[in-house]
Amino acid sequence: MNILHKITLTIAIIGCLNWGLVGLFDFNLVEYLFGDGTLLTRIVYVLVLISGLVQLRLFMKDLD
Repeated sequence: MNILHKITLTIAIIGCLNWGLVGLFDFNLVEYLFGDGTLLTRIVYVLVLISGLVQLRLFMKDLD
């Protein structure tokens, strides 16, 4: 596993934990840390999206 895969896996896990907090406790850690609707919050969400897509691609590649 190269460094890019480790980074994207870490970011994807952080995103999963954040959504778990939203689902269980209605608490959004990203918005709490960076503000509601700020540019930094949007950047974090985009990084989570990209990381999830990279991990999905790796998962699909492993299935082949």
